Amino acid sequence: MIERFHTNARMSRIVRHNGTVYLCGQVGEGETVTEQTRDCLSRVDSLLTEAGSTRRDILAATIWLAHMSDYPAMNEVWDDWIPAGCAPARACAEARLAGSDLLVEVIVTAAVST
Repeated sequence: MIERFHTNARMSRIVRHNGTVYLCGQVGEGETVTEQTRDCLSRVDSLLTEAGSTRRDILAATIWLAHMSDYPAMNEVWDDWIPAGCAPARACAEARLAGSDLLVEVIVTAAVST
């Protein structure tokens, strides 16, 4: 069974299927990539909790940065956020994001917590 949460005509914020949780891309508020990454990951936490998962259950993450020069600052926040021993498969690339004020977007796939 496929379950969709917070669905509109364009997308669902969460899709859960066969014990796997898929989140739509999350962005955050703030002036700096550090602030936006912290807020973005807080939103990921909330959605994972709602879907019955946690950051310990993340299988894969894709991170888009508006500027690769922000990679070290984003990684500082990420490294503090991801639990030790739970690093997921991850990719990070530079991309033009949907808004000119956006610096980072994170897409996560996770297992449902058992």
